[in-house]
Formats: sequence, structure tokens, C-alpha cells
Amino acid sequence: MRLILIRHGQTPSNVADLLDTGEPGADLTELGRKQAAAVPRSLVDEDIDVVYASTLVRTQQTAEPLLAQRDAEFRVHEGLREISAGEFEMRGDHEAIRAYLGTIFGWADDPTLTVPGGESGEEVWDRYDQVFAEAAADGVRTAVMFTHGAIMRSWSAARAANISGEYATHNPISNTGAIVLEGSVDQGWWAHYWENLALGGDRVSAPAGDGPAGREAPEDAVEGKA
Repeated sequence: MRLILIRHGQTPSNVADLLDTGEPGADLTELGRKQAAAVPRSLVDEDIDVVYASTLVRTQQTAEPLLAQRDAEFRVHEGLREISAGEFEMRGDHEAIRAYLGTIFGWADDPTLTVPGGESGEEVWDRYDQVFAEAAADGVRTAVMFTHGAIMRSWSAARAANISGEYATHNPISNTGAIVLEGSVDQGWWAHYWENLALGGDRVSAPAGDGPAGREAPEDAVEGKA
């Protein structure tokens, strides 16, 4: 199965650098809607069977332009939501972002770590896996899934054979950036593209205004796991 994981467009919470992970979440900004409108052009050569979005409104809004142009089934799945910020919800201070990202990227060593008031790595990866397993059981060959930056990076590092935790920590995913993978839950995954580059290409930097979940983790984040 081919997975095209796409981060949502820009939101006001991204601009304010807030950890906004609860439902329903913020709407897209004007720029976010322009980013969403550009997505169909980037997928023109893809034979898409189904389009997914998380339960947060920003992913569903990002999916709208693609759905307007493609005759594809649309599914909303709770498993694609962002990693819960727990006690850090709607905070944007360095301490909160450091603790949140430090826990997430610390899962490479210990997936039982839990974001305070939130989820463990095992819980996050299992619910993400479930979405793909259900799609495969339905015979889906190519799925576009509108989802979120932190979970895209964390899950890819845990499940893709050619993505390390270090790579995911230091390589951001910008708004409407994508990770393209092929494989299966049973046999494993191989990532072909990260952001807009083939794997093994130059590092990328998320633009300002993309929010904490999409950018490179602070240098002291992993050492300062919550």
C-alpha cells in the first residue's frame, strides 16, 4: 500500500506557536487555505483510492480542495489526530515545547514514556497503525491521509526502516508537507519522500509560522524528556 501523509495547512495556533492538539482545534488561516488549494496539483499523478482526515477541523479543511477535484471516498478517523499535548495544551513557552517534543522524540529509546496528561509512544503508534490496517483490509492501494506534524514524524521514525529517530528529530515537516511511504503494517514501511525531498537529500527547514509540532526539536529537548 502507498501512504501519502500530509500535514494540515497553517492555523492561528501555528502562527502563535501553541501546542494545539485538542478537538476540534483551530481553523486554517488564509495562508493555510492557499496551501490546501495547492495540494491537488502536487498529487496530479497519484491514483488515489481514498482520502482520510483526522477529527480535527484543520485536516478536514485541508482535504477539501483535493476532494473537490477527485472522485475518492472520504473518511474521518480518530486515529490520525495529533499527539495529545496533555498538560501542555495551548501553551507556547519554551519549557512546554521542550518537554512535549522531548518526550515524543525520546520514544525512540523508551516508547512507554508518557506526555504528562497525554499519551505514550506505544499508544500513539498503535492507533496510527490501526488506520493503515483498516485501509489495507479494505483493499486500498493508495491513500492520502491529512494528519499532523508531530505524529507523522514520530510514527515514521518508529515504523519506516529508513527513518531514524535522529532524522525525524532534526528534519521538520512544514504545513502541507508530506511523507510518502510504501509497505504494510505486517511487513513494515519504506519512506520515499520526506517533506518535498527524496530521502537522503538535503535537510529541510520549516518556515516560521508552522508551529512547534512541525519544526526541529530544541537542542536540549530529548535530554529534557518530560
